[in-house]
Amino acid sequence: MGDPALSRRGFLAASVGAGLGVTALSGCGGDSDGGSSSGTTTIEWWNISTTQPTKTVWAALAKKFEADNPTVKVKIVQLENDAYKSKMTALIASGKLPDVFHTWGGGVLRQQVDAGLVEDLTDRTKGWADGLLPVAKEPYLLDGKAYGIPFDIGMIGFWYNKALFKKAGISTPPTTWSGFLDAVRKLKAAGVTPLALAGKEKWPGMYYWAYLAMRTAGVDALRAASESKDFTGPGFVQAGQHLKELVDLQPFQKGFLGAAYSTPTGQAAGVGNGKAAMELMGQWAPVVEADAGKGLGANLGFFPFPEVEGGNGKITEVFGGGGGHALRRGAPQAAVDFLKFFASQTTDSELVKKTGVLPVVPAAESALTDPNLKAVQAQLKAATGFQLYLDQAYAPAVGQEINDSVAALIAGSKSAEQVTQSITRTAKEEQ
Repeated sequence: MGDPALSRRGFLAASVGAGLGVTALSGCGGDSDGGSSSGTTTIEWWNISTTQPTKTVWAALAKKFEADNPTVKVKIVQLENDAYKSKMTALIASGKLPDVFHTWGGGVLRQQVDAGLVEDLTDRTKGWADGLLPVAKEPYLLDGKAYGIPFDIGMIGFWYNKALFKKAGISTPPTTWSGFLDAVRKLKAAGVTPLALAGKEKWPGMYYWAYLAMRTAGVDALRAASESKDFTGPGFVQAGQHLKELVDLQPFQKGFLGAAYSTPTGQAAGVGNGKAAMELMGQWAPVVEADAGKGLGANLGFFPFPEVEGGNGKITEVFGGGGGHALRRGAPQAAVDFLKFFASQTTDSELVKKTGVLPVVPAAESALTDPNLKAVQAQLKAATGFQLYLDQAYAPAVGQEINDSVAALIAGSKSAEQVTQSITRTAKEEQ
């Protein structure tokens, strides 16, 4: 996959949706705040909801907002992920952004903010944004100021087969790294493949190193390394060493280096068909497991990535991301009103029910019915720290190097030290 971020977020939508559609652009962002002679304000909303059911649900929400606000017209521009990124790159260069636009937060949002193109929403959203799930707001907080409002949040964790755990004599999911390695050994001894991995696509393997870095070096160290462009600290080397401990147990399915994520013989299907006991994946995993395989139903469980003994991280610190909206600098009040409407309990409940997202408005939790998504939501609510997906938190070249280097470690061609050196070299070249 050329774009790990697209791979992750796209599967949930693609597994329940139709083909991708791209809306032709008729104008450019940034010039739509002027009222017409009829006194109507037009706000331009750029998003990536090109698959069903999200595309239809979002269009209907825009119509509802217009009905509630007769003097406002919402012009929707819906673009597939890669097309959106390239169009936005061009708009950033021109210095004009749409009134309301999709953001993943992190490194790209910071570039836009540093260029003076994004509205500081801290004061303009204070009255209602304070009530949103704290961890969901993290990716859009830069230097203590809010530059985006979330509509979605998720995290990576272990999805496991309860029946296979029982077969191997594992009564409860492990909470420590040594306990996790013991569980892997027990599964192997019981003739069960412990882990499914899409080695061909690289990004699923990165999750292991990222979490181990969070558990050994700590979340603050990951942020500091991003600033200093130096990932060679002992905590990062230990992350690779711990991953090597796992790899040495040969826990993955046969042929994992050539396996994809969502194909009938890939990672998700391996768990969904009961051929592997676990996968480390996001909150969309159950949908893809059922789509690529049979799905496990009541036999499917979820647990957070274990703590590493002696490390700086806690089991309550999560790795993940979601989607949000930002506003161009100087956007009209109608755009702020639209964000407030989108972040309301009524709207969020509809998004949860109809598009499968996790709620960012705590009061919308009652719309969650799936026990596994409830388990993920419980972890997110209890989170004491958050790390955005590395390919979004960091510059794209750095994220890609992490994927490549970790894949090389898993394949046996790079050491833990070489991984940190390669990432550091790429980070320094990006300065």
